[in-house]
Amino acid sequence: MSINQPHGGELVDLLPTEEQKSERQKIANELPDWDLTPRQTCDIELLLNGAFSPLRGFMNKADYQSVLKDMRLANGLLWPMPVTLDVDEATAEAAQKAGQLTLRDEEGVVLAILKVEDVWQADKQAEAQAVFGTTDTKHPAVNYLFNQAGDFYLGGELLGLQLPTHYDYQQHRHTPAEIRNKFNKLGWGRVVAFQTRNPMHRAHQELTFRAAQRAEANLLIQPVVGMTKPGDIDHFTRVRCYEHLLERFPERTTALSLLPLAMRMGGPREALWHAIIRKNYGCSHFIVGRDHAGPGEDSNGKPFYGPYEAQELLQKHQKELGIEMVEFEMMVYSQDKAQYIPVSEVEDNEKTLMISGTELRRRLREGLDIPEWFSYPEVVNELRKSYPPRNRQGFTVFFTGLSGSGKSTIANALRVKLMEMINRPVTLLDGDIVRKNLSSELGFSKEHRNINVLRIGFVASEITKNGGVAICAPIAPYTQTRAEVREMIEPVGGFLEVHVSTPLEECERRDRKGLYAKARQGLIKEFTGISDPYEAPQNPELEIDTLDYSPDQATQQIVLKLEAMGLIG
Repeated sequence: MSINQPHGGELVDLLPTEEQKSERQKIANELPDWDLTPRQTCDIELLLNGAFSPLRGFMNKADYQSVLKDMRLANGLLWPMPVTLDVDEATAEAAQKAGQLTLRDEEGVVLAILKVEDVWQADKQAEAQAVFGTTDTKHPAVNYLFNQAGDFYLGGELLGLQLPTHYDYQQHRHTPAEIRNKFNKLGWGRVVAFQTRNPMHRAHQELTFRAAQRAEANLLIQPVVGMTKPGDIDHFTRVRCYEHLLERFPERTTALSLLPLAMRMGGPREALWHAIIRKNYGCSHFIVGRDHAGPGEDSNGKPFYGPYEAQELLQKHQKELGIEMVEFEMMVYSQDKAQYIPVSEVEDNEKTLMISGTELRRRLREGLDIPEWFSYPEVVNELRKSYPPRNRQGFTVFFTGLSGSGKSTIANALRVKLMEMINRPVTLLDGDIVRKNLSSELGFSKEHRNINVLRIGFVASEITKNGGVAICAPIAPYTQTRAEVREMIEPVGGFLEVHVSTPLEECERRDRKGLYAKARQGLIKEFTGISDPYEAPQNPELEIDTLDYSPDQATQQIVLKLEAMGLIG
């Protein structure tokens, strides 16, 4: 029995001895530092523990350019995905000057020191096209690249201090070395890995069981619990579902281990990357299905990747890579045979059943029955606890519009109306109130206005996540900032954007505070609608012009929309 060799021949371990850790900690406190983003924290964990072997740090410029062009490191070794540390210009300059950079988690704990080898400004358009085959920001990784990632990349070797701390599911978290040792102790020489970012149901159980049989291998279920596609079910719920499902597999045939990977949803390249990671974890086989790691449809309604592109790319490289792909087909439930079968084995006139992910979410949202042939009751119960029917979930009503458009008046009226109608807590986050109590130190520059709106979005997301109702009424003049707020809230509850589209001349006429007059005189700089633009929403859920609606009528329109969305009623 032999476990599959790591990619590049050696499993990288960048974690220090106790003596090295003490020494590195002293050095770290003297260096410029960078607070890692959630995605960077995922990346650094898999760099430090060897899952990204043979990488010994964030890619330098030569490796980065080679990966973009040829899916290979500069030394020729297969590697399809750039793993880079993106920062702002000030951090890039400080790191280049010092030659090293301390990397901290969100609590300020030092995870590693980066020995700065290269600093360069990214060509994000070229990167998006090379890696993801598109510059369409509907692709989550392209959106991240263009709208969240820093403009400067740092490359170099890491001097590790410690792995990020996880307080959840510690019994299911393993480094590659630990999982390899586990395989050795169990005598597992052939292991087929299954990756998922969704809950598993009976079709997945049958599919993985058949894949293991076909490969004559044991099964490693290794779900991603880092960053997945926005809107995916949270990993806490998913892991509870996996634990229930694990009890349904034959004893001592299957293991569960969590992977803190930040997915890029990169389709074919991502499938190849996932296979390399599984090779580093000691697996001999990897299951790849239809549209593996695909992000869905682009802005024109077409899939970003073909359904079998991922399988074709991995098929092409599997011999060189040294891990065998196990293809799988869609499984459907045969009423005639009372079991799941591959779609290719369906006979003429055979009655089959299937519930799509969209249909499952609809049934959960509306509290409808989910049949036992589709999923085990204990799995469904976990999903119902975390995802109650739509009319019991929290939601946010987000108003946007010019100063004086009537946002605050309608928001106040809506707050009172909802408190009369529903028994969920309702919180009003008015722009002026938030500025006084949450953002008093901020000015009115574009940067500060964005920070203010994002703070409102964060508070609203927490209220929504916990089943409450948040009513937000800032000006929120910028399209991208409003999109970021939507991205914060939609994964945890309902979101209704209301554009209060009262014309500028009417807003000026109302001008109770005299702000427009001062802006016209140049006394107030960067005033929205006068000296700074207002980017009107293109597709809000609702548009209200207060020339056409009284506050009561506007409130009624919003209530009707919330009922139509299933959020109240």
